[in-house]
Amino acid sequence: MPNKKILVVDDDVKTVGLVKMYLERDGHAVLTAYDGISALQTFREHQPNLVVLDVMLPGMDGVTICRTLRAESEVPIIMLTARTRDEDKLTGLDTGADDYVTKPFSPGELAARVRAILRRMPAGRGPSEMRHLDLFINIPKREASLKGKPLRLTSVEFKLLTAFMREPGRVFERADLIDKAFGYDFESFDRAIDVHIFNLRRKIEPDPKRPRYIKTIYGAGYKLSEE
Repeated sequence: MPNKKILVVDDDVKTVGLVKMYLERDGHAVLTAYDGISALQTFREHQPNLVVLDVMLPGMDGVTICRTLRAESEVPIIMLTARTRDEDKLTGLDTGADDYVTKPFSPGELAARVRAILRRMPAGRGPSEMRHLDLFINIPKREASLKGKPLRLTSVEFKLLTAFMREPGRVFERADLIDKAFGYDFESFDRAIDVHIFNLRRKIEPDPKRPRYIKTIYGAGYKLSEE
């Protein structure tokens, strides 16, 4: 895995220094920022391959930054948060984060999550636009449409549809889809993927009870129909 540029954003100097040390041990070039405004400026100037982003920041909070980055890029984002409720975690994920780490955290664990996300990234993250049947997505713009009509998808739904469209006909197990939609270490959300599939079907299927596009393969998982 080639070494990458990683932006670490946190208002705590010691946290940034510790994370920077661990990531540099893995051979990455580490950029740093200590507030929301400088984080956006650094990102736009250097275009890092991954962002580690604290939620609580001066100037602009991490959720707003994450939302802004998602409007501009598909860069992987790991959120750092002191909040432990599932609702708070899902808020960050729905904003577009790939993963979260709860404070206090082990810098070694964070470095492992960075490695896991970078391993999952295809070179260039695949084509920027894809068409299949009546579906179309533009990944950099985070746009999706069905028969030319825009679809209003959540971040998770968009990631799921992207995964399906990259490999039509492939049967994805729930664990595969959790990996695609949420990232590393989300065992507690195993059955929640069914809810996201249900919501996605409501938006793309003519009859969600008799799906044309996303098929259930009983005992195995889900796949995007090839025909």
